[in-house]
Amino acid sequence: MVAHRTEILTNLRWYAVYTLPHREFRAKHQLETQGFYVFVPQRVKTLRHARKLTDIQVAFFPRYIFVELDLTFHRWRSINGTFGVKSLIMQGDTPHPVPRGIVETMIASVDHSGLLRFEGDLKTGSKVRLIAGPFAEQLGILDRLDASGRIRVLLDIMGRTISVQAPRDYAIAA
Repeated sequence: MVAHRTEILTNLRWYAVYTLPHREFRAKHQLETQGFYVFVPQRVKTLRHARKLTDIQVAFFPRYIFVELDLTFHRWRSINGTFGVKSLIMQGDTPHPVPRGIVETMIASVDHSGLLRFEGDLKTGSKVRLIAGPFAEQLGILDRLDASGRIRVLLDIMGRTISVQAPRDYAIAA
């Protein structure tokens, strides 16, 4: 859920907020409670514990979230005192805006489950990094993309090439 935006503001820009470790979602909630419009890009991460694999959604950029502000209107100094927030990214005495188009592109690339997707970046034969599943953090070559949303990746493990099938969202371009 996102706080309501006031469309009459004309100087709205996106700013990066540096959070405390693993507190991105708490900071998001606290900032939304204060009326700020906040965006946290997310990805799937596989946790391994006691021989069990669990997929969870985590921040795409650990310790960073984005807030939309009009510096002439919003009380932006309160952000630094918010639970979960370390500080706004500053340039001198004022917050430093994220270049136009970056956050907007990420927002446009979010799917229905809130995950950041860049569908056009994978091509057969390109290098990919698996970001979830039992082979998370492995580099490989994309061998096949199919219409059902699955991929086949060739991994070099112990001097042999093995073929691994996974959902499309388990890989990003390397």
